[in-house]
Amino acid sequence: MAPRANWKGFLRLSLVTCPVALYPATSDTEKVSFNQINRKTGHRIKYLKVDAETGDEVTSEDIVKGYKVDTDTYIEVTKDELDDIALDSTHTIDIDEFVPKADIDNRYLIRPYYLVPDGKVGHDAYAVIRETIRSMDKVAIGRVVLTNREHIIALEPLESGLMGTLLRYPYEVRGEKDYFDDIQDVKLTKDMLDLAKHIVEKKSGAFEPELFEDHYESALIELINKKRSGAPITAKATPKTGNVINLMDALKKSIANEKDASPAAKVAKETAKDTVKGKKTKKRVEGQREMLLPISGKGGKDAAAKAAPKKADKPVRAPVRAKKAG
Repeated sequence: MAPRANWKGFLRLSLVTCPVALYPATSDTEKVSFNQINRKTGHRIKYLKVDAETGDEVTSEDIVKGYKVDTDTYIEVTKDELDDIALDSTHTIDIDEFVPKADIDNRYLIRPYYLVPDGKVGHDAYAVIRETIRSMDKVAIGRVVLTNREHIIALEPLESGLMGTLLRYPYEVRGEKDYFDDIQDVKLTKDMLDLAKHIVEKKSGAFEPELFEDHYESALIELINKKRSGAPITAKATPKTGNVINLMDALKKSIANEKDASPAAKVAKETAKDTVKGKKTKKRVEGQREMLLPISGKGGKDAAAKAAPKKADKPVRAPVRAKKAG
């Protein structure tokens, strides 16, 4: 199923305009998620909107927005009043300026989106805007309205399309001085820095996000599958961490412990093991990891029962995607 656009409108550079659609570039739907349930009945919890004073349930048509000015005083604002102050950028992303990408502080970055032509027309205008930005080696700054709020968006070429990143306003970014002023000015010796640099060199490698593993997600999947199969749940021992008495000793021990500890070295070692054993290395895939037991779908309980591991058998991993309960 094709993803749903978060916004549709027009991209405009002066008098050059084309219809576009904005899609989120990231997703959390692949992660394991939970519903709240009643421990006594096993039923899902349902939330009601109620009047804080009377306790009576309030229907959607009777709910309006209110700005709190005092303990019990609110200024009501209706949808029509909000629509009246809607900005032109509600349906248009206007490119206001071009800036060097290096000038954008990382603290201003919120989330990325993909901006693509909407429909069969306007591809030539879209290409003109995209290649203009690419040729100037800069980022285009525009404005877009999402959920009634105007956002600053930075546009840059990404292969054959455009990637837009929402940016924060200055009042949303906290200054660092309130946090860094109490940091002590410590003098470090050259030997300490040399040892620390050596550790960095041991851990250095190329940025390969496909090698990243969400260990907590893996632990969640393992926990759910154990509970579904009736396997015993045992608490893991908490690792002991000793206090660092001497910084120089800690750096020297770190170097000893970091031999062959870089991510690239680990992958190479695992690949070598699988090659010796005659196994084919498994390529990491995007999205949720394979589940041991199916969560739902055709087969239901029978499929889960068949997939449950026996005492003497190794578990068979069946690739399925987790779905929300309820």
